[in-house]
Parts: sequence; structure tokens; C-alpha cells
Amino acid sequence: MNQVAELARLGTATVYEAAGRRGLVDAPWIQVVPGSRAAGPARTVLCGQGDNLMMHAAMAAVQPGDVLVVSMPEPESVALMGDLLATQAKAQGAAAVLIDGAVRDVEELAQLGLPVWARFVSIRGATKDVVGSIDDAVTVGGLLIEPGDIVVLDADGVAAVPLDQVASVLAASLERERKEAQKRALLREGALSYDLDGLRERVEQSAT
Repeated sequence: MNQVAELARLGTATVYEAAGRRGLVDAPWIQVVPGSRAAGPARTVLCGQGDNLMMHAAMAAVQPGDVLVVSMPEPESVALMGDLLATQAKAQGAAAVLIDGAVRDVEELAQLGLPVWARFVSIRGATKDVVGSIDDAVTVGGLLIEPGDIVVLDADGVAAVPLDQVASVLAASLERERKEAQKRALLREGALSYDLDGLRERVEQSAT
């Protein structure tokens, strides 16, 4: 079983819930390519404020299957990536790009098909002056992401799983999927979650 591919298939909500509601990358992400989903090890990139020099450097470091996780000291509506950098990232085999900043050329990015999630869309250009870092831990959406952590992205948002917890989170996610399939079958037959989950009893007891 390809663990990373399975996490991508299962999706962010299942992975987050199965992980004990841990790993949420909590920000209002824009999914640039509708219908896309991805997962892969984080290739972390820390840019200078409003600067994308390290995005260019990251193109020489990214490995096939990586998710580029790009941050600045503070999220800002500055375009750290457009279609030229995205073209390079796809050519180098990146699985996806997560940018805690802005992108531009969104129509071209959508046509390119590389899964991209960004905090903003803006035509405001970045400088190329500040040397930051690659493969250092970064904080995105309130979550510390270490290089190599598995990042899962889909239409619902973004979650991250520490590398040493991938096997256990995947097992818990598959079990959650199995239980939800059983429950869905009952719901289709007319059962109510109000009863299946013991919620009716909770409400009625509070009323007495």
C-alpha cells in the first residue's frame, strides 16, 4: 500500500479526525485547481517578508512527490509564485504547492494542473533579495510543520501528519472510513444519526 496515496484518497477531514483532531493547518486556503487533491512529504521553504528568492532556490531542491510548503514571517498578499515558478515545480515533479502568501496567474495555474493552495491571490510582485531557508521547520496556519511531515490537501483544507505517525494515522483513517461506510448504509435506509450516535438520549436527559 502506498501510504501517501492512501492519505490523499482518504482526504483531509478523515485524516484530521482520525489523528485525534490534530494536524489542522488552519487558514482560509484558496484551492487554485478545482477538484484537486494531493499528499506528500513537506519540502519547507521560508521566504523573506514579501520576497520569493527562496522559491527560486527551492526549484533546485524539490524532489518528485514533494509538497512545497512556503511561508513568510507573516502572511502577506504578495505573489510568491506565478505560472513560471509553477511550471518549474511541475517539471521537477512536485506533488503540490502550499503557499502562506499569494499566487498570481491563477488561470494559467489552473490550466497547468499542478495542485496549488494559497492564502491569497494578488498581482503584487515579490522582491528577490532576502536569503531565507529550505528544509527548516515552519509554522503555517498555527501548525509547526517539519520537513518530511506528510501534508494532505483537498477541497476541505489542509492537514499535516508527523512522519513518525503516518502508519498509525493511516490505520485509524482506514478504520474511520470503514465505520462511516457502515453508518452511511444505515442512513440511506432511513436511520438517523440522532439515534445511532446516542444524541437523542443526550438531548432528552438534559430536558428532564
